[in-house]
Amino acid sequence: MADVSIICGSASDSVIADKAKKVLDEHKIAWDYQVISAHRDPDKLDAYVKGAPSKVFIAIAGLSAALPGVIASKTDKPVIGVPVSGTLNGLDALLSIVQMPKGVPVACVGIDNGDNAAHLAIRILKLAKK
Repeated sequence: MADVSIICGSASDSVIADKAKKVLDEHKIAWDYQVISAHRDPDKLDAYVKGAPSKVFIAIAGLSAALPGVIASKTDKPVIGVPVSGTLNGLDALLSIVQMPKGVPVACVGIDNGDNAAHLAIRILKLAKK
């Protein structure tokens, strides 16, 4: 059973996910990896989030970066957003992730920083064990 779900909005974001997977592997944290677009496959995303036994979600997305916010709207588990560099060097995704509406919290790490998302997930998991 995975403690962390890593979800990319596009397969092209897999390089960022690989950074998170590496850190989680080094700390022997079980993870699950999915590519599910919030825009192209909302029903699949909804089913996955509702059925995932994971304690923390890492959502990796560029451009409008809707994925972390959509996930946060469907669960009360922690969601960590990772903005991906793209057309505007990731600034568009960064601003999207940090501007969530009240009641839909998403933590945000730096652009393309899958490593820090994993480190934050590990800290959240440690707190949950206390």
